[in-house]
Amino acid sequence: MSSEQKVLVRDVEASVVPIGTKVTLQKGETAHITQSLGGTYTVIVNGNMFRIESKDADALGFEVVVAAPSTTATSGPMTQEQLEKKVWESLKTCYDPEIPVNIVDLGLIYDCHLTPVGENSFKADVKMTLTAPGCGMGPVLAQDVQNKLLSLEPIDEANVELVWDPPWNQGMMTEAAKLQLGLL
Repeated sequence: MSSEQKVLVRDVEASVVPIGTKVTLQKGETAHITQSLGGTYTVIVNGNMFRIESKDADALGFEVVVAAPSTTATSGPMTQEQLEKKVWESLKTCYDPEIPVNIVDLGLIYDCHLTPVGENSFKADVKMTLTAPGCGMGPVLAQDVQNKLLSLEPIDEANVELVWDPPWNQGMMTEAAKLQLGLL
């Protein structure tokens, strides 16, 4: 895996991978970027792995990209079927900081249910798991999923539940994920 090296241009909050504890990385420290997928950055600083959120990309010298509001190609409200497609597309932009495959293809999303709560307004309920029950990044990934869902205009409420049954295993990954990880 290639690693781009950047010097932090300001102090930045980061999550320790895999335990999820929040820390502050200091301006002037060298960060080796190991993954930059889904808008977040996995970096190694002083031999430890951290996740930096997209809103803090400027600390790495990158431009902070603000997501454009969700729109549809058709005029009028989005159908539930159109929204479900957008939801799954959005979930495919969430990545485990240690694995360069999105959480959908990893098989971490067990269920996603949309419920109408008003005119062109929906609630999303997601059940997801992690590759390992002890992973401290669970709340970070769950928050990432919730944020991605809430960024879709018709979704006004998003609940993400971490579940452990059935336990995740490599057989839950898509063939594309297995191929990307060299498991096929």
